[in-house]
Amino acid sequence: MKRSSGIRLCVTVAVGALSLALVTGCSDGGSDKAESTTERDTGSSAQGASKTTVKALSAAELKKLALAQGDAAGYEVGPVGKTFPAAKSAVTADKAQCWPLAWAMSGQAPGDAGTSTNRMVTEAKKPSSAASRSIEDMTEKEFDDAFGAALDRTSTVVGLSSYDGDGAERAFKSVSDGVRSCSGGFTVTAGGDSQKYTGVTAEKASGTGDESVAFGASAVMEDSGGRTGTAHTEVVRHGNTLVTYYTVNLGALMSGKAYAVPPAVIDAQAAKLK
Repeated sequence: MKRSSGIRLCVTVAVGALSLALVTGCSDGGSDKAESTTERDTGSSAQGASKTTVKALSAAELKKLALAQGDAAGYEVGPVGKTFPAAKSAVTADKAQCWPLAWAMSGQAPGDAGTSTNRMVTEAKKPSSAASRSIEDMTEKEFDDAFGAALDRTSTVVGLSSYDGDGAERAFKSVSDGVRSCSGGFTVTAGGDSQKYTGVTAEKASGTGDESVAFGASAVMEDSGGRTGTAHTEVVRHGNTLVTYYTVNLGALMSGKAYAVPPAVIDAQAAKLK
């Protein structure tokens, strides 16, 4: 049976999930402008001095704070594996101001972190309401629908990074600034493969932590007739620790259905950082 371009698109997206890194703009919690939700404090000289003495968490301490299996109901937690680059040095962008976005979309620390770690958090498989049928007995549309439904679940790379002094604040600002300055798009190279993003748009952030920023980046998908797809990223600062969330839903990308970084994942990670 001949398969449609929709299936080719789905396979292309499944194979190239990393190269479909798209982002979700920052907000102040209520607007869609590229502004972060942050507690502004004029601060005293004593507070300023204390910031410079803050030290990054150790690797062991940071790993204890990362999500583990059972922390987020309805989600499977495990290692990122080889789908994403093992080091941020493998990820570059054609514009310097867009590097922090590229790193956040790759599960890497957006700034010069003392320590970092990451996890893959995947939505548990949804039970199928359709009776089990042989692929050969399906029509092309039925196959398209079944294949898309099987991929209709979010996969989120959750990255944690810890910083000395005011490093987390500076790294967060570089992401927030990047959403604005990279709105016209940029090109990311990871592991020798390049992907051009046609635009970055500011979107509403969760408002968790001390400050949060979210963004969506769009790219033209192969075999789609020029249709674009969007993946979503959010960055949240909890004191001197940053958390990055990069989410892709392959089934939604294929069908054009809207999706977002799962609030349940953000809430579960935030609870471990309190």
